[in-house]
Amino acid sequence: MDLVIFDLDGTLVDSKLDLAHSVNATRGHMGLAPLEHETVYSYVGNGAPVLIRRALGPQASEADVEHALDFFLAYYHEHRLDYTRPYPGVEAALGRLRAAGVRMAVLTNKPVRISQMIVDGLGLGSHFFRVYGGNSFEQKKPHPMAVDKLIEESGAARERTLLVGDSGVDVRTARNAGVLCAGVTYGFQPETLVEEAPDYLLDRMEQVADLVLQGEGS
Repeated sequence: MDLVIFDLDGTLVDSKLDLAHSVNATRGHMGLAPLEHETVYSYVGNGAPVLIRRALGPQASEADVEHALDFFLAYYHEHRLDYTRPYPGVEAALGRLRAAGVRMAVLTNKPVRISQMIVDGLGLGSHFFRVYGGNSFEQKKPHPMAVDKLIEESGAARERTLLVGDSGVDVRTARNAGVLCAGVTYGFQPETLVEEAPDYLLDRMEQVADLVLQGEGS
C-alpha cells in the first residue's frame, strides 16, 4: 500500500471513557440523567453534532442541541486525555509502517482541532502527514471527499490506498472512494462490520501493518 488512512476513535485510540464522561456531563448540564456507557459508544462515529443530538434524544430542540454541543466540546477539550490511550500495538505498528516509507493520515468525523491535539498529545503526530476531521471539509465520512483529497496530496494510487476503521461508516467511506478497507474488531462498533463487511477483518493493529507490508494478515 502507498497510503493508509486511519480512523481515530475505536481504531487508533481508546477514547471510550472520555467520550462517555463528556456526554454524561453534558446531559447533567442539560438536566438529564446519565446514559449507560455502552449506549454512548453506539452513538459515536458520525461527528460531535450527531453524537449530542442522539445523546439528548428526539425531544431536544435544535437550540438545546446547539447549547449542549458547545458545552460538550468545551468539556471534552479539557478532558480529552484523561483516559484516552492508543490501543495495544498501535505505536509499534505505526512505527513499522513509517520505517517502511508508507504514507499515513488520520481521517475522523471528530472536529479536527481536538483530533490533532489528541494525536499530538499521545505522541503519535509524527507518523501522519495529515490529520483531517469532520469539519475539515463540506462533507463528513462516509462522503469520499476527504479520501480523494488525501490521495491527491500523497500522490498515492487509489488501488494502493487502504482505509482502516472500526465501523460501517468507515466501510461505506472506503466503498464510496473506491479504496480498500480493513475493519478492526476491537473498536466501538464491531457489530456494524457484520452488516457492511470490509475487505479485511483484523483483530489487532499489528495485523494491519502485516497486511500493508506483506500483502496478507497474520
